[in-house]
Amino acid sequence: MEAQDGARVLNEDVPPESQDLSFVLASAFLSEYGWYAAIVCGGVYLLLQHLRKNRSTDSQSPPVSTSSQDPEVRRHVSLEASRRRMQEEQDARAAEFRERQQRLEEDKRRQKIEMWESMKEGKSYKGKAQSTEEATSSSSLRPKTEKKPLRNSGYSPLSGDGGTCSWRPGRRGPSTGG
Repeated sequence: MEAQDGARVLNEDVPPESQDLSFVLASAFLSEYGWYAAIVCGGVYLLLQHLRKNRSTDSQSPPVSTSSQDPEVRRHVSLEASRRRMQEEQDARAAEFRERQQRLEEDKRRQKIEMWESMKEGKSYKGKAQSTEEATSSSSLRPKTEKKPLRNSGYSPLSGDGGTCSWRPGRRGPSTGG
């Protein structure tokens, strides 16, 4: 009875309005939604870390001394410089190729215009004459080889004489098929 009386005394001494119910509410919330709260807190933490990392790389000034930096960072910086240099070379080659293509197209267009004008005047097309001259000059540069006939005039496979290949009968015995 004394324990009950002591409990009554404690409860009677402190009025119910002044008791701290926030602990009870917090424990009820955590028991009901604890896992969800932990996952949300972890997600917020990871999001803050990611944003902090992005902000530090965006505001980072170019490195002054690469010898004092981490080897991984130095490798990354040299890789980026190499990529940039290779891209510049590729861009220069592409620009040169475009210029060459434009010159070729301009030449073709000029030749077509000349051909059209010569046809309107009733003249023959000079481009054909040039192409035939080029063909004859290129063929004259090649050494001419004497072509041998494919068939031997003295050999006839039906007669059976004179050829190295002759018909031979197959093997004797049963066939080897299964």
